[in-house]
Amino acid sequence: MITRKTAARKKTNGATAREVHPLTELALRACLVASDAAFNIKDFLINSSQMAYLAIRDCEKELDRIERQIDEQLPAAITEVSEPEARELLACLRFSTDLERIGDLLWGVGQRVQSLQIRLPKEDAKELIEMTTTLELMLKQVREGFARRELEAASYVLRADREIDQVYRSLVRRHLQHDDLQKIQHSADVLLMAQALERAGDHATNLAEELFRLIEGRSLRHLPKRQNKD
Repeated sequence: MITRKTAARKKTNGATAREVHPLTELALRACLVASDAAFNIKDFLINSSQMAYLAIRDCEKELDRIERQIDEQLPAAITEVSEPEARELLACLRFSTDLERIGDLLWGVGQRVQSLQIRLPKEDAKELIEMTTTLELMLKQVREGFARRELEAASYVLRADREIDQVYRSLVRRHLQHDDLQKIQHSADVLLMAQALERAGDHATNLAEELFRLIEGRSLRHLPKRQNKD
């Protein structure tokens, strides 16, 4: 039950339309499904919607299916294409792996929210929603960058990951100040959810780095740290 439309497209949205390999279509669809999962986590945090909860579960299952399909079809597909196309297909495999992991992390957040004994305090909910909103935008930008082969989208994702990290550190500092034993379990639940969202942001950053490698032909991971941050 994915609440937003996630249809694969036959052509990219770039200035020059081109035919898209079926595995690339799958990777682009996975980006949409992952952003749907983030959207529904946000909806679940705000409205406690059971429909959103079920949608998160369905997104996780769909991302698993897409990863398996790409993994199974890639060996044969990569022998039938040119070198540039082979690099794109390898990027699809890496995309599906990180997106599947994001789906797992978000489903874990949904399950933890579902099991809470008390409603999230407003301050906790606000910070978790902020992290989820940023993650959703990161995944949208990853998809647009992949579809259009644009580096600006990848640059946005790298910057946005810092925003998620900042909110995560703020939340951790606040919860570590508690000395009330009755709040320990609640703090643990909130921190584990925040940690999962922070890790999902890291996976989205991996996607941005993969997009950079696909377009530029070199990896950001091999650049000096200062240059990478800029």
